[in-house]
Amino acid sequence: MGAHLSEEIRELLASQDTTAVLATVDAQGSPHVVAGVPLRATGEGALLYLEYFESSLTNKNLTRSIWFDGKVAIALSNSQGQSFQITGKPIKNHITGPLFLEYYGQTNEKESLNLAAVWEIEPLAIRNEGVRFRKEQEERTHPFYTHLDRLTAA
Repeated sequence: MGAHLSEEIRELLASQDTTAVLATVDAQGSPHVVAGVPLRATGEGALLYLEYFESSLTNKNLTRSIWFDGKVAIALSNSQGQSFQITGKPIKNHITGPLFLEYYGQTNEKESLNLAAVWEIEPLAIRNEGVRFRKEQEERTHPFYTHLDRLTAA
C-alpha cells in the first residue's frame, strides 16, 4: 500500500456525517465527479467504492484507470471542518466472490439497490485539506504570503 489510512480517516469514512466525493477522468481527460459515494475502508488499508450502476460513467472511468494505470481523487469532509484528499489507484473490480456477496446482501437489504461492483482502490497519497490545518501550515511555511491590511490590524 502506498499511503496508510490513519484512524482519523477510518473514523471519517465510518461516520454518517461525512460526505465522500469521487473524481475520475474519461478517455479525453475530462473530470467526472460524484458526491455522496459509498466508501469503506478495509483492514488492509484499501478503500472500497460500491458502484450501483453497470453503465455509469464512474464505472467506465474506473475500468479505464485499471487498463491505463490511471488515478482517482477522493475528497472526504464533515461538518466539523475535517477535510482530506486521497489520491488513489483502482486495483481490482469485484463483481463476484465473498467480498462482493457481503456488500450485495447489505445493499439489497438497506438501500433497495442492486450492486454492480465493489471497486478496490489503493491509497497512494493523503493530504489534509482542513481549513484550520491548512491555515497553520500556510502561516508556518509561507509567513510572508499575507495581505498587507492584515499586518496593520495586528
